[in-house]
Amino acid sequence: MYCLGLMSGTSVDSIDAALVKITGKELDFNIELLSGINYNYPDKLRQTILEVAGGKPLSMETYAELDEAIALCFVEAVKKIKQTHPDIELIGSHGQTVYHRPPTKERIGYTLQLGRGELIANLTGIPTVNNFRVADMAAGGQGAPLVSKVDAYLLSDFDKYRCVQNLGGIGNVTYLPAKKNQNWEHKVTGWDTGPGNILMDLAVQKLSNGEKTYDKNGQWAAKGNPHPELIQQWLKQDFFQQPPPKSTGRELFGSDYLEQCWQDAQKYNLSESDFLATLTDLTAASIAHSYRNFIQDPIDEILLCGGGSHNLYLKKRIQDHFPEQTRVTTTDEVGMNSDFKEAIAFAILAYWRYVSKISGNLPQVTGAKQERLLGDVHHPI
Repeated sequence: MYCLGLMSGTSVDSIDAALVKITGKELDFNIELLSGINYNYPDKLRQTILEVAGGKPLSMETYAELDEAIALCFVEAVKKIKQTHPDIELIGSHGQTVYHRPPTKERIGYTLQLGRGELIANLTGIPTVNNFRVADMAAGGQGAPLVSKVDAYLLSDFDKYRCVQNLGGIGNVTYLPAKKNQNWEHKVTGWDTGPGNILMDLAVQKLSNGEKTYDKNGQWAAKGNPHPELIQQWLKQDFFQQPPPKSTGRELFGSDYLEQCWQDAQKYNLSESDFLATLTDLTAASIAHSYRNFIQDPIDEILLCGGGSHNLYLKKRIQDHFPEQTRVTTTDEVGMNSDFKEAIAFAILAYWRYVSKISGNLPQVTGAKQERLLGDVHHPI
């Protein structure tokens, strides 16, 4: 079956569209990536999304217009893929997260992804699955990360113990024990590790007065030196101490958080490159801190994916936090495109929902009370 996954993450840098051919049945399946594109939001719309995700209030009329505008951009991404691959049979659309509130003991969780699935289905003429996170949250889960089950059945190895570390705006990990272990599937774990690229991107925008949106290949940060004392101070933040299951977003690690980091750094008289190096190493150190505290078994490989996997300085800093025998590489080296892995995952989640009718969440990862079918199905008229 030809399934198209659509994804736009916390960084709001583009809509990732990945068309895959899925063969097999239920959990015994194979995929082939046929096409992958990045479709950029118009600048004004991207800025609006970032403002709303940053907490800017809006009227119901503006909310409706934003929901529709995002959906129309997703439709354009579909049309672009259809120009060369017209036989798309199913769409899995993650949508655009603008708010995420993890559950606590005191209150239930809430999550909101915009980009109307019914509009995508009717304008493309293709059945569409969206709104994947709410069913998990209704069962008491975090609604994230949702890619862990996909990781488990595509990236596990018989002998090697692997961590699949996504580096989007927010970082998340799936820990994959070796398949030689009995009941290995039940030992798969995962959670959000904290900031991925978001603080680095916000800092680059701040330091360049908006002329740059990210640190390409980590070249700017690589000119500086991370400040260990600051990093240890920041790692004392409550989220890093919280055991899984856990999830986070721009609501915590956003502009206000960056401003606090900036204020903390002032007494050390850091250069701009030192400050960027320190933020970059915070992402690396938070990953290492998370693994040390919440993974008891060995780690043979760390497979990076997402936009941050191209940041060579970040990759080096991650490796520096681990022993040499723990190899840090990318999912590309094991046959999974690192740029489109998240979009591919939502194509598979849609396939499981629409065709296989099997659960897409892992309760031991999200904290849900039970496995759930994920996503709302929309049929074109």
